[in-house]
Amino acid sequence: MKTIFVTGGAGFIGGNFILNLMKTGRVKVINYDKLTYAGNLDTLTSIENNPHYTFEQGDICDRDKLKELFKHHEIDAVVHFAAESHVDRSIESPGDFIQTNVVGTYELLETTRWYWQGLNKTRKDNFRFLHISTDEVYGSLGETGLFTEETPYAPNSPYAASKAASDHLVRAYHKTFGLPVLTTNCSNNYGPYQFPEKLLPLMINKALSGEPLPVYGDGKQIRDWLYVEDHCRAILEVLENGTVGEVYNIGGHNEKTNLDVVQTLCHILDEMVPDSPHQPHKDLIRFVEDRPGHDRRYAIDAGKIKRALGWVPQESFETGLRKTVRWYLDNKDWANRVMSGAYRGERLGLEKS
Repeated sequence: MKTIFVTGGAGFIGGNFILNLMKTGRVKVINYDKLTYAGNLDTLTSIENNPHYTFEQGDICDRDKLKELFKHHEIDAVVHFAAESHVDRSIESPGDFIQTNVVGTYELLETTRWYWQGLNKTRKDNFRFLHISTDEVYGSLGETGLFTEETPYAPNSPYAASKAASDHLVRAYHKTFGLPVLTTNCSNNYGPYQFPEKLLPLMINKALSGEPLPVYGDGKQIRDWLYVEDHCRAILEVLENGTVGEVYNIGGHNEKTNLDVVQTLCHILDEMVPDSPHQPHKDLIRFVEDRPGHDRRYAIDAGKIKRALGWVPQESFETGLRKTVRWYLDNKDWANRVMSGAYRGERLGLEKS
């Protein structure tokens, strides 16, 4: 049975990935997470007593602790989710993003290289380091075209720049040291267990409370939406069958404007919460000052992963959104516990003098 070391496994995508991974019954999982504001072990309560699952709290910048854990658990693969990930927060506190996403990735790569070089040939050949990144490293598209794996990097926010830097480090460790790496760049994820500063859970919580629904600028920024469980299936496919050194873009083939997303969400809430005193929920929408450096359009060409590995998303945006809304309606206690922390649903990303 292989042992997979997952960084950031208490976060949104990492937590969903671990839950889906444990269903396979084929692996042991070591979840390494610092438990910052976005880390939530409530997501993983269903597996916390599973003998094949272990949680270790720690910082990816702590090389000594990483080395200790790698030796103790005899790691066969690393899946690296751990990152500061909210664009608005990167505008307010860019240094945190450089420290975690760039320096942290470097420390993890150095630990992995040290450990990997000491393995026997069979384990060394089968070892993998999978780096989870974002389509935001590519910058902004015009009205047409799609991001491919060959699109030049042009990050426009501190978050995107920090992820671009980490992508380049991962590539360099493969080219320079031969480390068996893989990289995935995904589009906007949504689904269960997402931290409520992100668009969909934020809008759900505010709409149910009758609060204004803030939409940046004119709301016509376009994103490609990917249901998180589809993303998790793609990650596992790349980990098990991807070609070392390759990059795979993962997208949902669901381009929507932010305004369309919020309006569709409001319509679903009208239907699913017919006794809400705040209907129609779309009347709560308010346009607010745009975010600095807000990219206008992202869209991913996921043709490579389909051709090479046979992966395609199973959820349309509409089916995935309905599942997402249903989950949040059925799991209000989870959301309330998350909201009891430092984040209170305020707008982030305002420049301060």
